[in-house]
Amino acid sequence: MSDKPVQGRMTADAEGDVIVFLIGMRINKFRALRSWWPAVRAMPRMIKELSREKGSGLIGVQFLLGGPRLLYVVQYWDSKDKLLAYASAPDKEHRPAWAAFNRRMRDGKGDVGFWHETYVVPAGSYESVYVNMPEFGLGKAAGVVPVGRRGDRAADRLAARA
Repeated sequence: MSDKPVQGRMTADAEGDVIVFLIGMRINKFRALRSWWPAVRAMPRMIKELSREKGSGLIGVQFLLGGPRLLYVVQYWDSKDKLLAYASAPDKEHRPAWAAFNRRMRDGKGDVGFWHETYVVPAGSYESVYVNMPEFGLGKAAGVVPVGRRGDRAADRLAARA
């Protein structure tokens, strides 16, 4: 992916169900580096591990800042079962990172906040449009095609996927 805008009106070239997993943390005390810095370092390792494994289920990632205190990651998966399997796999990066993060959260007594949300979005229940944008979000994960291939209006694109 490049930061160069793709000219025109584009839409994500996604097919089938999409699982959207949002995960993030809020740094409540910047000085409590030991509470939050290890988690900041762990997420790229997990993404790298998933990206190397064909069939992991992860199809794309977007790292975002939600202001000076909020860091979050939007992940796109092709299967909720693969997401859940990765989260619980004892031989993958996630389990030890999650256990260590939980210990630091307990010890830190509010130094850092954590959240995640998972959405299973059935085919026909999502659409997208990107105008003069670099590939972003679901379009970055699945690639983009000209809007006309799926319909000029949001309602047309939703109907085309159903």
